[in-house]
Amino acid sequence: MSSLLEVEDLRIGFATATGRFEAVRGVSFTLGREKLGIVGESGSGKSLTGRSLLRLLPDTAQLTARTLRFDGQDLLNISPRDLRKIRGRRISLVLQDPKYALNPVMTVGAQIAEAFRTHARASRADARAKTLAMLEAVRIRNPERVHDLYPHEVSGGMGQRIMIAMMLIPEPDLLIADEPTSALDVTVQMQVLAILDDLVTQRGMGLIFISHDLNLVASFCDRILVMYAGRVVEECRASELHAATHPYTRGLLASLPRIEESRAELAVLARDPAWLTA
Repeated sequence: MSSLLEVEDLRIGFATATGRFEAVRGVSFTLGREKLGIVGESGSGKSLTGRSLLRLLPDTAQLTARTLRFDGQDLLNISPRDLRKIRGRRISLVLQDPKYALNPVMTVGAQIAEAFRTHARASRADARAKTLAMLEAVRIRNPERVHDLYPHEVSGGMGQRIMIAMMLIPEPDLLIADEPTSALDVTVQMQVLAILDDLVTQRGMGLIFISHDLNLVASFCDRILVMYAGRVVEECRASELHAATHPYTRGLLASLPRIEESRAELAVLARDPAWLTA
């Protein structure tokens, strides 16, 4: 399988009063047209890794890498103008909470159509038709009605589907989904994952799925990267996550509650300083 994305020795640091702090330290991976999960605790560097691919980092961030290449293009040395052609059009980012990601003073339809017309020459009529088709593709009932609603008039689950529709309407090659289901209940979560799975498979896209939910990622993705303190400590096929060998991954798995087990308390992860340098 040819690589759509190549990342080698990615590092993201921030200057502090006590010196440089490295939030992402030497991350390397490749991605084809597949579903790659990145898991780990809050603060492990998952979201920074995803955002670095679009160079959507704070001005204070210091980004370096040996290789950061998307479909043959060098994302480190690309011009701002060429980078804008990639953002949204070829690489899209679905954020965690639609309440903060959607514009509250624009209708749902206007926001999705704007995402389409920014990257394609199209009339208002064509953009509306494409928007309605996209709303239907993410399984929203009565897209004509939802098209004219404002974000505060839709549920959390519908808002997340709208975000997915907005990011997929330019037909990107790579979708980065940063905890897109963490604010949803279990039933809606499964529906959103099914939509993502169908669309990614049908369109032959690559997907980076960022989450802290090991069971969810194991059931949904093809491969998994486990991050700890800015480093990738383990990589495995999703179907083999239960057989992971790194003590950190084993500790995360042991701390998960299981319906079939009766335990007085969940295991607490014991951390080893050697994980920071191994």
